[in-house]
Amino acid sequence: MIFITLEHISAHVSFSLTFVVTLIYWGTLVYKSKELSNSGGKGMILTCICITGVLVTRSLYSGHLPLSNLYESFMFLSWTSSMIHIAIEVRGQDVWRLGAITAPSAMLTHGFATLGLPDKMQQSAMLVPALQSHWLMMHVSMILLSYATLLCGSLSSIAFLVITSQINKKIILNVNNSFLFNKNRYSHDQEKKELKNSFCFPFINYRKWVFTHQLDQLSYRAIGLGFSLLTIGILSGAVWANEAWGSYWSWDPKETWALITWIIFAIYLHTRINRGWKGEKSAIVASLGFILVWTCYLGVDLLGIGLHSYGWFI
Repeated sequence: MIFITLEHISAHVSFSLTFVVTLIYWGTLVYKSKELSNSGGKGMILTCICITGVLVTRSLYSGHLPLSNLYESFMFLSWTSSMIHIAIEVRGQDVWRLGAITAPSAMLTHGFATLGLPDKMQQSAMLVPALQSHWLMMHVSMILLSYATLLCGSLSSIAFLVITSQINKKIILNVNNSFLFNKNRYSHDQEKKELKNSFCFPFINYRKWVFTHQLDQLSYRAIGLGFSLLTIGILSGAVWANEAWGSYWSWDPKETWALITWIIFAIYLHTRINRGWKGEKSAIVASLGFILVWTCYLGVDLLGIGLHSYGWFI
């Protein structure tokens, strides 16, 4: 009873912290303040500690790793998002804008787990026979870690596309306005010179250019790590499936979508490393991966079909 009370307290405190930290980092998008950024970083550390408390206390009174149902998996995703943020900050990188991605990710997953799910689905239950295996920690933890890192990388790519589209739109408007405004005032040579100078507009907003570069690099590194974790998760799941069901691969809907997700991110890494794709092209592929991860994670479970439907919505 004490552990359950501690879990509830830690869950509500951590959600409140993620909400406040999200507001702080959104505020830094408007007012760049070192004090605000430092407060957000400290808040994210406290959030990670509280969510760790939730997972630890739940593990203590349930007697198993807290990865057996939808509530526990979403809490684990929220914890992973906070850990990714802390890891970026520890590396000494500027996270005052990147926090606007990691903090809302932790808040939304946490909020869905604590506020979006009914109380019955949040309660801990005994593991079904298929989950009573030492492979639970290896397979499920690797899969959820890969989901969190892949989603972080995909969100960075989506943010990259949004920001670059705004920059390109401003460039076009700047070029058109300069051309129309000077059409009747300059000679042909002067018009060409003015048009050429208009393309220097991206360098004027240097901060946005630096931020998009950071997003591109964060997306590449996060997807590279997430792809490795997803590969380990799929392989360990195949071994576990062979022990539990007598077959390494049965083309279960969850397995099929996991393979599709793996292929998409393999294409992303291949085109980026071997084809030299960077920026917009690779970001489009990563954005497609964002949809596939959620389809694999929740879409299949909403249908309640296949061997992986236990412990979730059904």
